[in-house]
Parts: sequence; structure tokens; C-alpha cells
Amino acid sequence: PELFEKEILDFSIDSRTTESGELFFALSQPDYERAGFNGQFADAHNFIQSAFERGAIAAVARRDRVTSDTKLEGLVDRLLLVDDAIAALQTLARKVYEQWGRPVIGITGSAGKTTTKELTAHVLAHAGHRVLKSERNYNNGLGLPLSVLQMVSRGRRPQDYDLAVLEMGMSSPTHEIRRLVQMTPPDVGVELMVAPVHLEHLGTIETIAAMKAELIEGLKPGGIAVLNADDELVMEMKSKTDGPVLTFGIQNEADVMARDIDMSRFGSIQFLLQTPEGKAAAKLPMTGGHNLMNALAASAVATALKIKPELIADALGSAKPPKMRGEIAEFAAGFTVVDDSYNSNPRSLISMARTIAEAREKVKRRVIIAGEMMELGPDAPAMHREVGREIAQLGVDVLWGVRGLGSEIVAGAQESGMQSARFFVSSDEAAATAVDEAREGDLILVKGSRSVETDKVVKALKARFPLADER
Repeated sequence: PELFEKEILDFSIDSRTTESGELFFALSQPDYERAGFNGQFADAHNFIQSAFERGAIAAVARRDRVTSDTKLEGLVDRLLLVDDAIAALQTLARKVYEQWGRPVIGITGSAGKTTTKELTAHVLAHAGHRVLKSERNYNNGLGLPLSVLQMVSRGRRPQDYDLAVLEMGMSSPTHEIRRLVQMTPPDVGVELMVAPVHLEHLGTIETIAAMKAELIEGLKPGGIAVLNADDELVMEMKSKTDGPVLTFGIQNEADVMARDIDMSRFGSIQFLLQTPEGKAAAKLPMTGGHNLMNALAASAVATALKIKPELIADALGSAKPPKMRGEIAEFAAGFTVVDDSYNSNPRSLISMARTIAEAREKVKRRVIIAGEMMELGPDAPAMHREVGREIAQLGVDVLWGVRGLGSEIVAGAQESGMQSARFFVSSDEAAATAVDEAREGDLILVKGSRSVETDKVVKALKARFPLADER
């Protein structure tokens, strides 16, 4: 048929952003449920016509859905009929991966996946590898196949890439990572940390560890496990593989380590990178001990691929944080904002708060604007309150809690004697106040789960005040 003579330029799962020449996958509730997604989803078969109007050349649709809809039957000459649209997307990605057949680095962890993915891809590209990487935080049963399909979209070819660096995430006990590693079995599997996130769906931290361990269980035969030596639950995953293990860490002895760490200059970490291949002085232009750990994970991957420490250190020196994940904005008015508003959990919030508290250079006032942390399960109020207590004890000058359980962060801080803790019911309210109260010498951390939209605070400050390099 004429349809099969048309070239597919790209792949889409959202009719609102579909562009000319793309193949549209019409996803629906039965597909999502089979693939282990939580929640109720719109039936994209209702938007196939809209995708065509935006230029889609064809759509993948469920056979049973089309045969019961007269409108869709009228479009059948442009439909590819399947039993499950998500399974079709995943099968297509698997076939592209199999034909390509080159090494995959899989990265998982309760926090830090996207930053580590970016750092790893940066180091490997610096060493001369042509790297395919997950787009943004595409790390689930839809994002991973879309990332793989980049190899055959917009004129790209599989032979243009030497290896792939892919995030692998999970948020429910439905073996999401097992499905991901079946699509693209990793040659190197990175475990960053196990922390209490998604407890609303996962129940216990032990369940989180078991689900994360599926990455190590799914390694290719002889694949290398890269494990965080400072996380006990991660180190227990050594038992899940018979292959080589490479460890990274700061506190505990590891194969890849940071020695002589200097974080005295805000936004820069200097350290001695130690690997089995030797040592090298390194500088990471990022903030916080958690980002140093992410850099060590990337360094361990590079070490597994036989890249020398000098080359790794040189690459780290030109790394940048991903958007809204520790981005630093210097304002002409003399204050600095750390935009870490993409995600938050107790461990990452405390890590960033500690970094803010320890900053000394040109800092008159340390301010933390902390949004509610989502999906922490029934113990969420107590966890928020404990975070507030810990932040108060760090010696931060100002603490704001934003939305919902942000009130518990404030309550915990006040219990520990912090008088300058305040609660805001929304990010809009916090943003309006921040614009009025930001002043010279402030170091302001903005952090929160994505749905809380604490990035509105950063946007409001940028709208009101010019950045230092815009003067």
C-alpha cells in the first residue's frame, strides 16, 4: 500500500506536539495498565484525527478499539492495527536496539539519575565516543523506547552511535525496570542510591531496593555492575550478579573515590579522583556532595570502559548541571539562586541544605525554599517534620515551606527553635514574597517536587531582576 512507501521522520505519543512526518502511537488505558503505569489516562484514539491534522503520516491503534468506532474505521487506510500500542512501541525499540547491538549503560537510583546520565554521556563523549542518551528524564516504559528510537529519527542512523546511556526509572512494584532491561539489556548497570521515594506505591524501602536491583539482575552475561559503596542497600546487590563489580564512594573504601575534597568555593568542587587506573586532580563546576557522588558514578562507568583518570577529570571540568537540577543563577543585585526545583526527597533536600549552610564566600544570608515532597507514603508528615528539624540544626538563616506538607517542614524547624521558618500555601505566594525580600548577599536554594512548581519562584526572580551577565 501507499502508506508503507512513506518515510517516518519521528515518533509521537502526544497529539498536541505531533509534527509533520511522524508516526503517532494512540495509547489507551488497557495499554497503560498492562505496562504497569499507575492512574487513569486519556484514550488517545480520540485524538488520532488531531494528530493527522498536525501532519502525522500514520497512527498505531488498537484493533479492538478501531473496529468499534465508525469514525476510526473511516481512517483505517492510515492506521497500523495492533493488540497493544505500548507493546508495539516497545517492540519497535527492541528491534532497533537488536540491529544496532552496541553497549548500553543503564542508570537507576532513587535520585540523581538524570544528572548522572548527563555527566556520564559528557565524559564518554569527551573521550571520543558517539553517545546516544535518554532525552530529558525519559526513563520509563514510554521514555526509554522513545530514546532508543532517536537512532532512526530525523535523519539519524544507528551506526552514528557507539553506545547508549539510558536512565531506567520505576515508581511502582510492577517490575518496571525488569521490562526496561528486557528492551535494552545493559552492558554496564549503575545503582546510585536507595531512598524513601514513591513509598505511596511501593510501601517499604526494601521493596524499592528489590525493584532497583532488577537492573543488576538484568545485566548482559558478564556485564559490569557499578555500585555505590556508601549505600548499604545498594551494596547488597552484589549478590545479584556473577559478573564484575566496580564500586564508587566517598565515605567507604571503593574502586573509584574522591579524596582531598574541597567544597569551600560555592558552585565548585575540587578533589583528587582515584581509580584503579590511577589518580588525577579534578574540578566539578557543580554544587553539593550528592553531585560529587553522581560524578563518581560517571567516573566509574568511564573506568569500566578503560578511560584514563586524566581524561575523566578533564571532562568533568566542563560539565554543567541539567536544567532545574542545581543550576546556579547569579543576579546583578548581588544574590545567588540555586535552582533545584525539578525533584525532591528527604535525602536530596538535606544534602543540598547542608551545602547551602556550609557556603561562606560572599554569603550574608542562607535561604532555603523547600516545596512539599511527593509520594512518600503514610509516614510523609513525619518525614517532612524531621527534614525541618535537620535543616534548623544546620544553621540556615531562613526556611520557607511551600504547599501541603511543606507546613510540616516549617513545624519541624520551629520545634528546633528556628524563628525564621514560614509556610506558603502555594509557589505563586512564595514567588511574590521572594521578589520583595531577596537582597544582596543572599544564597537561595529553591527545591521541590515537580508538581509543586517551585520553579515559579526562580522564574519570578528572573522576571524582576537581571542576571549578573545581563548587566
